[in-house]
Amino acid sequence: MDLQADLAWLFAAVALGPFVGSFLGLMSLRLPDGRPVALARSACPACERRLGPIDLVPVLSYLALRGRCRTCGAPIPPRYLVLELACPALALWSMLVHPSAEGFLGALLAWQLLLLALLDAEHFWLPRALTLPLLVSGLAVAAAQGLLFDHALGAGIGFAGLSLLALAYRHLRGREGLGGGDAYLLAGGGAWCGAIALPSILLIAAASGLAFVLMQRLRGRPAGLDQPLPFGVFLAAGTWLTWLYGPLGLS
Repeated sequence: MDLQADLAWLFAAVALGPFVGSFLGLMSLRLPDGRPVALARSACPACERRLGPIDLVPVLSYLALRGRCRTCGAPIPPRYLVLELACPALALWSMLVHPSAEGFLGALLAWQLLLLALLDAEHFWLPRALTLPLLVSGLAVAAAQGLLFDHALGAGIGFAGLSLLALAYRHLRGREGLGGGDAYLLAGGGAWCGAIALPSILLIAAASGLAFVLMQRLRGRPAGLDQPLPFGVFLAAGTWLTWLYGPLGLS
């Protein structure tokens, strides 16, 4: 019976993934422009034709239309296909590590982190409209598991720690060193993973950020001290891996 339940959760997460990916692609384009997401119907940005059901089937529509609008031939942003494939892949990853309802919750976490990482990578922007739901959803899951105190403590310490670090950097260097959204994102990580997981999240984030900088240097793109770095991308990776496998040294 447990196997049947696990398979049901697996099917639900993977089947939902492409539709979530399509919606995340829409949000990643509309949110930075201040355009509505939920109420406005999808339309081709070139010819403004409203898209019908045949245009909106995840993955299959993109492949059938060869990545172009069937009316005007304008290219469809490839991010839709990438996200429509990435979301079920993340769901499958989560379900393989945690084959139960917990794995489905991990897919929900991964999808939220994916959108935040994408927005930070492209716009250096972690909107509170997305970081606060991450925080709330983490606390809701913790409350259902009887772990609310520890996870609320993690959220508070995560937020206070990065906020104080940003304040100290601003005081010492006279300029911003961390974006305000990073503190909210780490608070969300603490809400999902607990207080004991914060060092692991930060260590993975710092190590992956350093690896990114080194790769840029190897590619002939040295990063200057004043060059902004989308630290939210690495915080998202640290949160995901820590939730998936547990805190370093304790898993």
